[in-house]
Amino acid sequence: MTYERTAFWVSPKDVITRLKPIEPLFCFSPLVLQDTAVMFMQNFPGLVTYAVKANDSVQVLQALVACGIDAFDVASPDEIDTVREICPSARLHYHNPVRAPHEVQAGLAAGVASWSVDDATGLAQIMSAPKSTEIAVRFCIPHVGGAYDFGEKFGATPERAAELLKQAAEAGFVPSLTFHPGTECHDFKAWDRYIKTAAKIAKNANVRLKTLNIGGGFPAKVGRDGAELLKFINVIKAQIQASFGEGAPNLVCEPGRAMVSQSYDAVLQVKAIRETGDMIWNDGIYGSLAEWRDMTSPNLTDLEFLSPQGELRVGATTDRTVFGPTCDSLDKLPVQIQVPSSVDVGDYVIARGMGAYAQVLCTAFNGYGAHRVVICQNVGK
Repeated sequence: MTYERTAFWVSPKDVITRLKPIEPLFCFSPLVLQDTAVMFMQNFPGLVTYAVKANDSVQVLQALVACGIDAFDVASPDEIDTVREICPSARLHYHNPVRAPHEVQAGLAAGVASWSVDDATGLAQIMSAPKSTEIAVRFCIPHVGGAYDFGEKFGATPERAAELLKQAAEAGFVPSLTFHPGTECHDFKAWDRYIKTAAKIAKNANVRLKTLNIGGGFPAKVGRDGAELLKFINVIKAQIQASFGEGAPNLVCEPGRAMVSQSYDAVLQVKAIRETGDMIWNDGIYGSLAEWRDMTSPNLTDLEFLSPQGELRVGATTDRTVFGPTCDSLDKLPVQIQVPSSVDVGDYVIARGMGAYAQVLCTAFNGYGAHRVVICQNVGK
């Protein structure tokens, strides 16, 4: 992935009218990312960490560190190395609970401050860690609101979590619980139900929690709207008080999508319009639109169509089937797209809110994919 810092790139529209790119690219605004990070830090009543998996680019991490983010949720030795290179003093939370022995050793060598576990094997692997280490037992409850079920892969039952929490505390580690309500979770009550369950787990284990990590899962657009984030935070604060009272644990969150999503736009181009009316864009599910294959992305409603001169295509719309540029017929968006009837071959598509997962999932299949990033003053407008 190549980054280009050019003084006169003001916005994606500016990139289109001046550069007229023929390959797909990303527009990244460090200022938008930092505004989002500051908004989280000012409003969340606890430690804000960044889930590196959402976008591990050096430029993203540098922008976050520069505005005060110094704790990161990492899920592999590679992510540990990337973060340590940019912020040697960063606090690391290794919250992928399934780790190979060499990954455990890498985490121990890097001084990971918090490990998540969801079974006896995971706990046994890190028994040699310093006793100041936080052990965050990850639990799950039936799917409660995310775009897909995170509990299908990770998380102990509440009953098993209580046993693991008790074992971690008896071993002398800092006792903690963690959960994740699922990506793109719009259900405020998901956090409510998880926090209630966390309190019951701690009570059943007879352990006073030092920390409760409420995960990520915040919707992408909460990153541009402080008022929307406050709705989630108010629910979280109220349930923490109701469930724990004076013995409330310290809180941690780990936004990935909500942190970085709105700081990127993708600029694509209409490659062809078939006789059937189907469209082919110059990127698809093997590129920047990879995540749209598996979930009905909110980005599907955040599209603008511009002429090469930057004129916004408006007017009556037509539902179009959209394919990517590769020779694979599976390279197809999962739902039809409403496209202004005036859109023609060579016009541009601006896809908003593309900072999370789009860049890290992008392949080079068939020689396509968005692998270029330009720095803009602003995106999302």
